[in-house]
Amino acid sequence: MALRKCEHSIIGIPGRLKGISGGEMKRLSFAAEVLTNPPLLFCDEPTSGLDSFMALNVVQVLRAMAQTGKTVVCTVHQPSSELYAMFDKLLLMAEGRVAFLGTPEEAHEFFASLGAPCPRNYNPADYFIHLLAVIPGKEESCKQAIAMICDSFERSDLGVKMVVDSATMTADSECSESDIWINGRKRNSRYKASWFAQFKALLWRSWLSILKEPLLIKVRLLQTIMIALVLVAIYYGQELNQEGVMNINGVLFMFLTNMTFQNIFAVTHVFCSELPVFLREHGNGMYRTDVYFLTKTMAEMPIFIFIPILFTCVCYYLIGLNPEWNRFLTSCGIVTLIANISISFGYLVSCLSGSISMAMSIGPPLIIPFMLFGGFFLNINSIPVYLEWLSYLSWFKYGNEALLVNQWRNVTGIYCPVNSTVCPPNGHVVLETLSFSEENLPLDIISLFSLLVIFRLAAFLALLWRSSKQA
Repeated sequence: MALRKCEHSIIGIPGRLKGISGGEMKRLSFAAEVLTNPPLLFCDEPTSGLDSFMALNVVQVLRAMAQTGKTVVCTVHQPSSELYAMFDKLLLMAEGRVAFLGTPEEAHEFFASLGAPCPRNYNPADYFIHLLAVIPGKEESCKQAIAMICDSFERSDLGVKMVVDSATMTADSECSESDIWINGRKRNSRYKASWFAQFKALLWRSWLSILKEPLLIKVRLLQTIMIALVLVAIYYGQELNQEGVMNINGVLFMFLTNMTFQNIFAVTHVFCSELPVFLREHGNGMYRTDVYFLTKTMAEMPIFIFIPILFTCVCYYLIGLNPEWNRFLTSCGIVTLIANISISFGYLVSCLSGSISMAMSIGPPLIIPFMLFGGFFLNINSIPVYLEWLSYLSWFKYGNEALLVNQWRNVTGIYCPVNSTVCPPNGHVVLETLSFSEENLPLDIISLFSLLVIFRLAAFLALLWRSSKQA
């Protein structure tokens, strides 16, 4: 494929990142398709956009594959005489009918028998296409000539043989019982490599794809730090008084909101853009759906653990949250759980929608009900009975209660002005006002872990459904 010179080059993203040339991209795409050594290969104009030398190189590879017993079906745009001579069989179609099927030598004989021999020193491919073309202004005469050629082929020995061979192959297409057994063992996998080999290769590729986009990582880190600094600038140095209680409750809910939207939108863009590549490669038998999903999850896990921890570290003590170190570590864990639940939900939305525009359209409306059930906008005891089941899927509900219990449990000495009629004197009253219970902290964390597993599993099942539907 003559790709050795660019083996260490970035492939690039059209419109975003400059990489290899269009011809190199075409050859790389072709090389990726033949990696799995397919027995049948359909190539739609593989030489388009290539110069004559590179086009000849690609066709030579196709011919070498055909000589090993593989079937290669190829459409070619404006082939040179040299390319034309390399094909074993030629199929010409016009007006939805077969005008010729046979070897290039037989094509010369057939058209010569019709009184239209190919002139010497003339490209046969160009000549045959010209004979079968409908020329503007001469549509009627051209269509009559095409009909005559197609009718002549149907009556010829080659045309009769084509019909007989087609009927024979149709009758023999039933797969016999012996066809699905290899060396006495039933063939039950269409994948060329073992599960572990797929896992190792895909994990390495997923990790490399992340490292090759340092700008994306820098943008995520910068976004996290900027939002954290904005929150610090607004909520800096909160005190244990009536205003401080309201502000702390608000900023903790902002922790949840920011981690949710930031991470859902991040994975929606990346995952949707990778779906077409995954569906094509999976359809070619390169790797399994579970291997792809697992390796992608593992490769992205470090950054999606580091970002929420960084966010919490910047905000926590500057805002003036509970200074005990175990409370700080618990908050880091809860925020990290929320971030990864959001990522799982983003995976689910991406797999179900399949495109960035659709995912961006349906994502926010799906998040809003979960956010309303978080206990900040609506007291959890006020949730309508017919919607109560939906609140059990809200990570805002469990995350908000867990963060607030972690913040206010065993907190005393909240300052209340003398003339204040309503003021929570301690953390227990703060939680009681919100209908939260201190005893629910372990249950909240277990529920968050459960939602992480449920949404991640649902995303995998959605991806499995899409891949099976594609197959």
